[in-house]
Amino acid sequence: MSLKVITRNKWVKFSFWALLYVLWVIWLGNYWWLFGLAVIFDLCVSKKVKWRFWKKDGWLDAIIFAVVVVTFINIFFFQAFRIPSSSMESSLYTGDHLFVSKLTYGPRVPQTPLTIPFTHNSIFGKESYSKLIQNDYRRLKGFRQVKRGDIVVFNFPNGDTVLRRDPAADYYMLSRIYGRKQLIDRLGPVIVRPADKTDHYVKRCVALPGDTLEVRDGLVWVNGEQQKVWPGVQLSYQVVTTGGKLNSKTIDKLGLNVQELYFNAQLPGYPAMPLTAAMLEELRSLPSVVSITPNVDREDEFVFPFEGGYGWTRDEYGPLCIPAKGVTVAIDKKSLPLYERIIRDYEKGDLQKAVEEGHYTFEQDYYFMMGDNRHNSLDSRYWGFVPEDHIVGTPAIIWLSTDSGRSFPSSIRWNRFGKIKF
Repeated sequence: MSLKVITRNKWVKFSFWALLYVLWVIWLGNYWWLFGLAVIFDLCVSKKVKWRFWKKDGWLDAIIFAVVVVTFINIFFFQAFRIPSSSMESSLYTGDHLFVSKLTYGPRVPQTPLTIPFTHNSIFGKESYSKLIQNDYRRLKGFRQVKRGDIVVFNFPNGDTVLRRDPAADYYMLSRIYGRKQLIDRLGPVIVRPADKTDHYVKRCVALPGDTLEVRDGLVWVNGEQQKVWPGVQLSYQVVTTGGKLNSKTIDKLGLNVQELYFNAQLPGYPAMPLTAAMLEELRSLPSVVSITPNVDREDEFVFPFEGGYGWTRDEYGPLCIPAKGVTVAIDKKSLPLYERIIRDYEKGDLQKAVEEGHYTFEQDYYFMMGDNRHNSLDSRYWGFVPEDHIVGTPAIIWLSTDSGRSFPSSIRWNRFGKIKF
């Protein structure tokens, strides 16, 4: 019997698809879905029900099949994502298009399943989802847990509340600056989004649940040890030249974005140039460079937790203990600004009870994320912790990269195609 005959046998087809389906149900952990075997049996064997009633319209059949398959892949395996800002340069560039692996940490069962296919949270300026069904958070088994140093895609914690006329803005930060009423009058009304429908962010995980984090002179320390400076991490430096701008080809060769560099003729030089360790060494060898000095912010700055008299800055931050599931912390006037939002919004806990009892036990893990472009990144230093239920996945492969500052075809970064990021 030939292989072609075997694969066309209805019982062979049923056995193959039934096995895959059962494995998926076991992974999903919801055995009510086993009733779906009846549908597979009818499609492959009995063929009593006319499941594909639209079959006479071939194009409709193809569209429905594509929507179902792509949606399934997006939910459980991979999802396309575009890097919108320079906060991760030189690890990930603005204009990088990549596939995010949800298998690494395990995909989340959709919390807001009623969503228009191929949309995340909006379409034509309106919400593309319905909150009629809201599931509890549950994550399927993945290959591993988040590690220190991982580049992670997650739902932006502050994105749970956005402004209709500027949904990309950080509502909480702007409220502190301008006042809530004035902000809503100008850019409102306010939209409240479920956790899985907030915008996607990508940063590097620098501290895990239970870690103690510090930033000293712009460098990250975890549990008393200086963290590895990853190859893509950029710190800010003041670069003084002999009088003129650096050659544009030199800047391009270094991998810097000319459009984001400001040259001060009075210095003369660049007051804030983001450089990796490799860029720094190459720049020091140029005869037109007089001096290079690190930019370190030591004065009080508007960073998380914004109150409590911590006096932290983005370059002098902490020590800060990262919350971990099952760990109990003291809640007092000093620590309340750190954990208030966790208790009230992320865990829906009784904040008043925690304050009265003077302690609180966390119900899930939290992470501290920072952008590799350390002086051009709105990250955990500005809005706090990332809850475990906000974790989406990790970049797997770059399938396209474009530079909006250049015209086609020079705008395409061919050297980044197929670049793998784990």
